[in-house]
Amino acid sequence: MKNCNPANLVDIGQPQQERLFHIDFKLRFLGTINRNDLVNRFGIKEAAATRDIALYKELAPNNITYDTKAKTYIGTEQFLPLFKYQGSQALSALCYGLGDDHVASSGSLITTESPTQLNLPNLDVLAEITRAIHQKKALVIDYRSLSSGLTQREIVPFALVDNGLRWHVRAYDRKRARFTDFVINRIVFAKLLSTKITKSETKESDIQWNRIVEIHIVPHPKLQYPETIEVEYGMTNGMLKIFVRAAVAGYVLRHWNIDCSPEHELQGAEFHLWLKNTPTLYGVENLAIAPGYRSQS
Repeated sequence: MKNCNPANLVDIGQPQQERLFHIDFKLRFLGTINRNDLVNRFGIKEAAATRDIALYKELAPNNITYDTKAKTYIGTEQFLPLFKYQGSQALSALCYGLGDDHVASSGSLITTESPTQLNLPNLDVLAEITRAIHQKKALVIDYRSLSSGLTQREIVPFALVDNGLRWHVRAYDRKRARFTDFVINRIVFAKLLSTKITKSETKESDIQWNRIVEIHIVPHPKLQYPETIEVEYGMTNGMLKIFVRAAVAGYVLRHWNIDCSPEHELQGAEFHLWLKNTPTLYGVENLAIAPGYRSQS
């Protein structure tokens, strides 16, 4: 879909753009909007809400019409979004509510269910980590691992990583003198340090993080109707090409159950996808978790 007159938004202030975004989103995904939606969400007067809806209609006249019987504004069949938003952003808003304020009541816009999250991060630990990342500082942490139990480490964190099941922090580990991932929920204590950070401890020196791997994913050859998977994943000419950091490639392959064996040997109903270009993984370090991967060496 193409956007309607996005250039016209340049001269509109940020607060009003937020309200226009709200109108656009609800029209697209719920099909309706009214003045009370804006009044309740943004705490504005009805007259201001009326002006916002009138401005939206001016910017995108083919998107919105008034239903006199229902006494509400509805989206038209010719609707073209005025704003751009990612699929993950849309799903998050539909599941957890639209907006980032804590005053307005928050809830899903439609009935949803997402039962897969078992381990939410400790917010106090998370806050210490994100402050370290933002301020470019090191951390001292107490960390529990399966191989060493409880140990103390000094790390230099620079990014959060969601592997689909749990959150990690990507960091330089001063104890082992290497870049690695730490499971956030295994960090039981964290505190900012004022020690100097060297260039070798920064993101720019993390080879696995900075290397981009091109992965070619196709329907698993065992499938009777591969076109079903082609449609589900939006493949082009039977293939989905994605670009991921080498540091997270193993997570992606495991999360989507992508068979990485050269001859697509893995059996099981969970394997709908096959990695066609296995040589691209040469040199990637976290492949122990990639289904069916065997070292090329």
